[in-house]
Amino acid sequence: MFKKTVFVASTLLASSLSSVNAAQWHMPTPYGDANHPTKIAYQFAEEVKTATNGDLDIVVHSGASLVKHPEIPRAVRTGQVQMGEIFIGIMGNTHPIFKHDNIPFLATTYDDAEALWQAAKPEMEKQLKKEGMTLLYAVAWPAQSLYTKKPVASLADLAGSRMRAYSPSTSRLADLMGSTPTTIQVPDIPQAFSTGIIDAMVTSPSTGANGQAWDYVNHYTNIQAWIPKNMVVVNTRSFKRLDKDAQQALLTAAANAEEKGWQIVREQAKKDTQTLIDNGITVVEPSDTLVKELSAIGAQMKQEWIDESGAEVKAVLTNYGK
Repeated sequence: MFKKTVFVASTLLASSLSSVNAAQWHMPTPYGDANHPTKIAYQFAEEVKTATNGDLDIVVHSGASLVKHPEIPRAVRTGQVQMGEIFIGIMGNTHPIFKHDNIPFLATTYDDAEALWQAAKPEMEKQLKKEGMTLLYAVAWPAQSLYTKKPVASLADLAGSRMRAYSPSTSRLADLMGSTPTTIQVPDIPQAFSTGIIDAMVTSPSTGANGQAWDYVNHYTNIQAWIPKNMVVVNTRSFKRLDKDAQQALLTAAANAEEKGWQIVREQAKKDTQTLIDNGITVVEPSDTLVKELSAIGAQMKQEWIDESGAEVKAVLTNYGK
């Protein structure tokens, strides 16, 4: 394992130090080719290649095939790879600003989620800059809802269950919902359910549709707790090595990718929810009791987030409130 890591790191670092002419960059992503953020990543890479006449060739390594998801931020920061795609919430332990789109019921519509992103973006850029990374674009997922094997009318129905967690915020949510959080990455979800490692998860209809959730759960409760995002970041030193035209090509393609992402996600949510229904999953709206219980959890998590945060998060909330 050590030898493999050293080989990958040295190989990719060598390519990052090559001249910009016909440079090949590596972009690990955590999700498979069927997911819309990955599709956008491929389109982004192709647009950059076309705009630079092939001088900058970005190779997308999907499905955590090159670098495991939790390791992607470090790989980009250290220059092991030139750029990468990251689920923003997994960096929540790095700085509270990365938790902004994992707070339940803070932004539950796509318009609100986009407004929250615009409020958070300047502070996100500042924090990433401190870590040697430059933000390129973000792509939203459909709203996160509850997958279970049995119907859930209240939190009492989840007592003693084991819930998938994929970020600090989702671990805390599972705790407050009376479940035991268990960290499971997307490729491992089917096996985790089939072997009893987890009994429930809160994730998007896209993750469920692409992972054929009907093979291991029966119920989907449309709680629409939050609308999280992936972000694509580039190692700042690698970016600065590009000539001005290549830099602009990268930024233009990034802006187009983000705009496309916000357009696609709304329709993708409807399409993937229908796929769940078509394959036998019972899709229901949450009961009044469950809404009340989850709203209380959301308020608690928001206050905890504020209490642990500094001026950056307060600025986000102030701007979002406007």
